[in-house]
Amino acid sequence: MTDVPADFPGSDIVSAGLDDLAAGRESEASLLVSMAAPRLKALGYTVPADGVERPSHRLYELLSSSGDGAHSRYNALIGRVVSFARAAERAAGS
Repeated sequence: MTDVPADFPGSDIVSAGLDDLAAGRESEASLLVSMAAPRLKALGYTVPADGVERPSHRLYELLSSSGDGAHSRYNALIGRVVSFARAAERAAGS
């Protein structure tokens, strides 16, 4: 499954992350999707491999390089992906 329901919270970042991974682009979204890959795969999503070791650390580094507030931004992004996964689990009846 690669279709991301647009009405799920966080769908924009998951969709962008899947697209970025498929294109081989490193981005906040692709790193988030890499981090959530096991959960997304369990829900039936096809998550391309990215080859980045420890995507959570790489995401934090990326956020830190763009200015202050890396910790808050990191937590907010994680929350968006978790919200998406929870909505997908509810929709699947998990």
